[in-house]
Amino acid sequence: MAINRIELGDKPFTAMNEEEVRIYQGNQLRTLVKNVALNSSFYRDKFQSLGLEPHDIHSLDDITKLPFTEKQDLREGYPLKYMAVPESEVVRIHSSSGTTGKPVIIPYTKNDVDTFTEMMRRTMETVGVHSMDRVQITPGYGLWTAGIGFQAGVEKLGALAIPTGPGNTNKQLQMMQDLKSTVLIGTSSYGLLLAEEIKRREIMDQTSLRIGIFGSERWGDKMRFRIEAILGIETFDIYGLTEIYGPGIAIDCPEHQGLHYWNDYLIFEIIDPQTGQPLPVGEKGELVITTLTKEGLPLIRYRTHDLTCLLPDPCPCGSPYPLIDRVMGRSDDMVKIKGVNIYPGQIDHFIKQINGLSSEYQLVLKRFEGKDQLLLRVEGEEDYNFESLKQEAIQQFKSQIGIIIDIEIVPIGTLPRTEKKSKRILDYREQ
Repeated sequence: MAINRIELGDKPFTAMNEEEVRIYQGNQLRTLVKNVALNSSFYRDKFQSLGLEPHDIHSLDDITKLPFTEKQDLREGYPLKYMAVPESEVVRIHSSSGTTGKPVIIPYTKNDVDTFTEMMRRTMETVGVHSMDRVQITPGYGLWTAGIGFQAGVEKLGALAIPTGPGNTNKQLQMMQDLKSTVLIGTSSYGLLLAEEIKRREIMDQTSLRIGIFGSERWGDKMRFRIEAILGIETFDIYGLTEIYGPGIAIDCPEHQGLHYWNDYLIFEIIDPQTGQPLPVGEKGELVITTLTKEGLPLIRYRTHDLTCLLPDPCPCGSPYPLIDRVMGRSDDMVKIKGVNIYPGQIDHFIKQINGLSSEYQLVLKRFEGKDQLLLRVEGEEDYNFESLKQEAIQQFKSQIGIIIDIEIVPIGTLPRTEKKSKRILDYREQ
């Protein structure tokens, strides 16, 4: 069943005021609930268990009556048990990149693919990509959404796609030089690896990059500034997940005050990760997403476990699309040590405050004689005295985060570099 966008008269979505947007989203939500009650055995069973009928949903305010959806729910529907359209309407499948449990298979209709492509086109346009750009796409292809999603958005915008895919750094750099790539897309970790390799080989004058679009993992300002300083480019943070189309559902803009998300296709909520209760605009919590027009596998109140907040003010860039803050980590990435909860985003913020610390770090957790021990290994810039830097960092960590830990400062390049996502937390306590 096609779920088309419901316009308010002849007014385009981008011209609607806040109240009109709420009415639009409420109309779409009612249509979505009716559709899944009719076509999704998964949601039909969920609604029946709650005694919920589609006519109970009147407006956007009623969204809290609807149940949450968890990734485990989707795993239990492996491979295509929860598909909400006839198989004849499915044109593609993707799979989440998770490494534990059963994979999540997501079916896409033609309309789903077109919507994903349009969101990707918007991300390119938002960061300033134009038709004369040459865009080097290093994320993976295949079952993962990223490679093919970026390529579709680049092509719809009219730019030149260079689909190198992941890995093979020598080939990447050759293509970058020979084809004069102007935009680089990848994980932030691979962006840093390529930047450092370009610096090491002294080939900066042979590159033409001006924009970097990086995502798929949490990355802080220190990494951003290091990549930008080496390559002389502007970088942008991109957000997404396979269950909700893929990357490109939210994107940084040149103002760098948050990430715009496409609220004509998606409803974003923030909840308390412990209680599940909605949180007000501006308060950090877990991001929950509802897909308004998705057909193959529509999702209602999907718990992402990503931690961020809705930002209250419009962006100075003039975009009508609202903002979320940059993701600070995941609720399930939290580590608890000495009674204190620590998130990767806190480490990024801590490192940012101390001159002389670079972007790359690892948190190493061990248990010795029944007591937890935490070592922060972090790279330091060569012009600084590492012992003095260590003492300052220990004091600042105690002041900012509340516990005393051991800190080891190592030269830049010591910690592992990767073509995929950096592993920041090494927890050996169970061993």
